[in-house]
Amino acid sequence: MLMLAAGPAAADGVKIVALGDSLSAGYELPAGQSFPERLETALRARGVDATVVNAGVSGDTSSGALSRLDWAVPEDADAVIVELGANDALRGVDPGRTYEALSDILSRLAERDTPVLLAGMLAPPNMGSDYAGRFDAIYPRLAEEYDVVFYPFFLDGVAAEPELNLPDGMHPNEDGIAVIVERIMPYVERLIARTGTASAG
Repeated sequence: MLMLAAGPAAADGVKIVALGDSLSAGYELPAGQSFPERLETALRARGVDATVVNAGVSGDTSSGALSRLDWAVPEDADAVIVELGANDALRGVDPGRTYEALSDILSRLAERDTPVLLAGMLAPPNMGSDYAGRFDAIYPRLAEEYDVVFYPFFLDGVAAEPELNLPDGMHPNEDGIAVIVERIMPYVERLIARTGTASAG
């Protein structure tokens, strides 16, 4: 279990902003069941004084999130989960543009000294192997360039599992969110460790 005994974040609680699209926003889910809300509940159950802010906007692209970064992620955020790119891939946005937008987001957060967890995304199979190869490579490249906590695929264990998704086959249902929270938790713990002293994490 994550221990937060050292560092100022432990004393005051930790504020995490989930900057994302409909996968974070809680598309078609009941109140209290979105990824940020379920993650906050899970962290508190582990004894972590955490607040997870939902800054997800359904339909948002990486460029769209970049344009709202300053007001979506306030200066008092201790850490940020960046979950973006699914809509870029669905719309066939050039992977170069997606890379540049995500790079700008990570660069601006780095200037604030705000720790980041980058949640990767994979292109849907119907986009073809060439597009998928270029798109999928964006996330590990950015993770290495910016030394962020990296969760390779936000929908790991959920994508293409009918019982874990809404009827549209793309958005996780409540059970799917539970799987995401469980699988991403070790990475979130690493993220929170980075909000403490320089020696933490």
